Amino acid sequence: MKLSVIILNYNVRYFLELCLSSVEAAVKDIQAEIIVVDNNSSDDSCNMVKQLFPSVQFIENPENYGFSKGNNIGALEAKGEFLCILNPDTVVAEDTFEKVLQFAESKTKVGIIGCQLIDGRGAFLPESKRQVPTPKVAFQKLIGRTKNYYTNTLRPDEIGTTDVLVGAFMLIKRSVYNEVKGFDEDYFMYGEDIDLSYKMLKLGYSNYYFGETTIIHFKGESTLKDTIYAKRFYGAMEIFYKKHFSSSKIIASIVRSGLKLVSKRESVKVLMPIETENNVVVASSISKELKSKLKRPIVFTKDLNDIPSNAQIVFDISYIDYKSIIGYMKQYKSTKQNTYRILLKNSNFILGSDRSKSQGEVIHF
Repeated sequence: MKLSVIILNYNVRYFLELCLSSVEAAVKDIQAEIIVVDNNSSDDSCNMVKQLFPSVQFIENPENYGFSKGNNIGALEAKGEFLCILNPDTVVAEDTFEKVLQFAESKTKVGIIGCQLIDGRGAFLPESKRQVPTPKVAFQKLIGRTKNYYTNTLRPDEIGTTDVLVGAFMLIKRSVYNEVKGFDEDYFMYGEDIDLSYKMLKLGYSNYYFGETTIIHFKGESTLKDTIYAKRFYGAMEIFYKKHFSSSKIIASIVRSGLKLVSKRESVKVLMPIETENNVVVASSISKELKSKLKRPIVFTKDLNDIPSNAQIVFDISYIDYKSIIGYMKQYKSTKQNTYRILLKNSNFILGSDRSKSQGEVIHF
């Protein structure tokens, strides 16, 4: 078997359904398996996977084991030559895995391969490619200097080496994953991707950013950004520094500074979406129930060139593929000021996200 896609889920039932739909389309022509590990969700995630995706290998954990252990449990069951660690709040293009696998097989001594991530409005997420957050770099990031934190020498669509890749999408040879003993389970949430990336570098492997394929990462779904998040993040970084760097005084200073800065900030403001003039549905028709939920005037189209600015776009997967959706969002991220929702085939909801730092929207009809 060529590929095992491992998706760790916790209480994001609707985004998981969208993710699985896109993954199934992307592995159609690949010898692959999909493994979903659920960290004791309290929503309807488990029933949904069993009913709608019977071919998916499903593992139900009796408690929330966190990101590292949850993914390691999935990796233990995997049979593929390659593993792809994938967040449940992502959408992949139909050719994402094919392209990344082809690139992986062209390289020797490869560690982790990541790809280009965009948010729910099509904006590039700079954490797609990062440098090792040494104590000095981390402190610079705290005060707003990100020059040495992100790999700015690579443009979003380019390919090249980078130190650190984000845990939302990581392609790794299973043998290499096992060699480095997977994710360090000292981390419950946050920092695991930095640690795994750094372990690869220390063993002489090269990590690559592959910008020729793009996925959506709604981001705010699996983790809401608030003070609790900040404490967990800086706690994770404390583990990382103690493990890989020697100066405990610098470590303590950075962690204290980070928590102090966050505690002074107001809670994250959820910015309201733009006031759309109309709704544009990329389809031929929609149900009366959905039409009543959208409220504003609706225009139907199958031609992406006809979409106006300042509109909420509903992409119907029955009429458009995931790659085209991602491509459109990227192309018009800064010019049309649109918002986006996705309608799955045979579903009774649409979903999307207007801000990477706030929770997305699921509209039932």
